[in-house]
Amino acid sequence: MKEASFWSASEEGGKVQCFLCPHSCMISEGKRGICGVRENRGGKLYSLIYASASSVHPDPIEKKPLFHFHPGSYALSFGTVGCNFKCIHCKNYEISQAKPEDYSLIEIMPEEAVQMAKEHKCEGIAWTYNEPTIWWEYTYDTSKIAKREGLYTAYVTNGFTGEDAIREIAPYLDAANVDIKSMSDDFYKKVCGGRLQPVLDSCSIYRDAGVHLEVTYLIIPAHNDSEDEIKKFLKWAGDELGFDIPIHFSAFFPHYKMRDVPPTPLKTLLKAYEIAKGEGFDYVYLGNVPHGDYEDTFCPSCGNRLV
Repeated sequence: MKEASFWSASEEGGKVQCFLCPHSCMISEGKRGICGVRENRGGKLYSLIYASASSVHPDPIEKKPLFHFHPGSYALSFGTVGCNFKCIHCKNYEISQAKPEDYSLIEIMPEEAVQMAKEHKCEGIAWTYNEPTIWWEYTYDTSKIAKREGLYTAYVTNGFTGEDAIREIAPYLDAANVDIKSMSDDFYKKVCGGRLQPVLDSCSIYRDAGVHLEVTYLIIPAHNDSEDEIKKFLKWAGDELGFDIPIHFSAFFPHYKMRDVPPTPLKTLLKAYEIAKGEGFDYVYLGNVPHGDYEDTFCPSCGNRLV
């Protein structure tokens, strides 16, 4: 447990307000924020998951997915428990919706995490599996040491993060993949328990702060797969991030509370790919599909395969 960052005491009888993410939770004594891992104890806000990992595994950086960042390298990947979203289709719901006291967590201090990465011959560290920013204090402390030791750092994030938190860690964070779940605020409210605009804003903030950025769009049948919504997503990406932003369209498979929705048809993914290329995007990829060619990188000028 460690005192949290990005909070202030409230004038309302012992409550504190957390500003780590745009929920800006007002938290009473003994209660927790929406993420389930930040608690008001004695009028101070504490992180309950500092240095507490649920999962540790060396992964190819391409698995994040990050295709334009240290290709061919491995990142020692860390997850914990909790999330500031409540996505009903989350494939990692066993950890993202778990409470710290209900899970057997492993204590790994920042110095140990960096040493483990080096022992596994990983070139970097990634925070993934669940939302990394909810254990911001740990990722910040570890990233500073990782930078000093010559390792890269990366987030795989839902993007629902406050600007101050992004900008403070940006000098020590090398890359981020942000998951754009839909271009509908109604989808975010009903399916995720969040809002769209802060996610879009965070992408621009990461980019502006010099963090390498790639974006993923999980295509869910009958929820966010219309051509109009795909085009809306691409219009935003082109205008705000540029046509050289790597875009990953990913296939949905039934999980958690959305098991009645079928997997994404290949033709839907191919159509999204075709639209994106037609709009002028240089680097478009398809994930969770059997055809490996759609995970290759081609030169936008001559068309030759690069990676």
